Amino acid sequence: MNLGFGEIALIVFVALLLFGPKKLPELGKAAGKTLKEFKNATKGIMEDAEKEKAPPK
Repeated sequence: MNLGFGEIALIVFVALLLFGPKKLPELGKAAGKTLKEFKNATKGIMEDAEKEKAPPK
């Protein structure tokens, strides 16, 4: 899935039309927080899986 400059510009333009310029920073911040929480949760799951795989000492 390769996005070029034209596709990204179109997505940004449509987002501006739908949400308006004042709402976009709030949406971006919320998306960033969601991605950060998801990344932390998956990291925790991976660490737990590694601990279970490791032989007991």
